[in-house]
Amino acid sequence: MVPSIPMKQRYCIAPSLLSADFSRLGEEVRALESSGADWVHVDVMDNHYVPNLSIGPMVCKAIRPHTGLPLDVHLMVKPVDGLISAFAEAGADWISFHPEASDHVDRSLQLIKDHGCKAGLVLNPASPLQWLEHVVHRLDLILLMSVNPGFGGQQFLPSSLQKIKAVRALIDRHQQQGGAPIVLQVDGGIKVENIAEIALAGADCFVAGSAVFSAPDDDGKYRSIINRLRHAIDESRLSRLEDHAASA
Repeated sequence: MVPSIPMKQRYCIAPSLLSADFSRLGEEVRALESSGADWVHVDVMDNHYVPNLSIGPMVCKAIRPHTGLPLDVHLMVKPVDGLISAFAEAGADWISFHPEASDHVDRSLQLIKDHGCKAGLVLNPASPLQWLEHVVHRLDLILLMSVNPGFGGQQFLPSSLQKIKAVRALIDRHQQQGGAPIVLQVDGGIKVENIAEIALAGADCFVAGSAVFSAPDDDGKYRSIINRLRHAIDESRLSRLEDHAASA
């Protein structure tokens, strides 16, 4: 008997503000919400842990009144603990960080939860999965980078697919043993042409920057590109279900 493939009704699309027009961020997040985005992804870079400088907590606080969508803050900073508190107070809903940037990963995760936020851990392309071994019970989200962090507009690393599959299996085992659900998020080089393959590897949530903000858009906002991303996932999942049914 061929194992069934779970058919998810909805995936999480999280456009990254790193590719937005910084001169009108309030307008941009309102447009994302009205166009059907699920989360707003906020990339925070410190020109220390990564070679770029981006958004601080004051910007997060400024955009918070413009949207009811969850603010998904990805800290690419070292050290992390001080900014965890600052972004939580600025209105973040989800906060994730890189284990290499924390002296005490478990303590940093607890700090996020103490502020009432969902906690995530981020693995770079070369980060070992062993980082997850002793803290998986604390995680609400695992973010896999499919590019090396620091810049937008990079190409998806194909080797990331095997890592996504491995983490999907880890999450499934965790939940089969009674653990709480964990979102598997992927960030880097995601576009209409490859999002289906990434979903089939096991991702739940897709961070898309230039794919959303730089793509031609039929309605002048972002609805059509977000719909195309969803459609690409749904078509591929349906095709795979049909293939399995035919071979059963």
